[in-house]
Amino acid sequence: MSRIGKRAIIVPAGTDVTVGAADITVKGKGGTLTRALHPAVSVAVENGSVSVTPVGKNRISRALWGTYAAHIRNMVAGVNTPFAKKLEVQGIGYRAELAGSKLKFALGFSHPVEVEVPQGLTAAVEKNVITITGADKEAVGQFAASIRALKKPEPYKGKGIRYEGEVVRMKAGKKAGA
Repeated sequence: MSRIGKRAIIVPAGTDVTVGAADITVKGKGGTLTRALHPAVSVAVENGSVSVTPVGKNRISRALWGTYAAHIRNMVAGVNTPFAKKLEVQGIGYRAELAGSKLKFALGFSHPVEVEVPQGLTAAVEKNVITITGADKEAVGQFAASIRALKKPEPYKGKGIRYEGEVVRMKAGKKAGA
């Protein structure tokens, strides 16, 4: 039994949840999100709450029960208050700036790196801190991870792109022999 799947998802006022034949749509003040539904789970909307139930007693139905409940809960939360991730660019000469809908990075390479901000997400740069916001939690996290992958923090000086509050374990450098 899924503890996450058993809990009802409360739909706040101003949010509309509609279930189609093969997808679910959540509309709110922050936008509209749509996700395809797997036939192993069924979703019902009644009295201002959404409930997810497994269709059968097989392994896939039980596995997807809690997963889809979490996805729908994130969709409802995202259209009301957007999700945000913050990334820090650290290192001498490392910079980030926003140019239109592109992020431009100077990361110690021989060329500047440009990344297009995906549709539905917004990015802001302030003093080498990049803030990514959007209604879709999955898209925000994926875009933040792809930016971090451009230059992961290295363990000797800590230079690179890291999440805000991320702790990088530092290694000792070469020791001078005596």
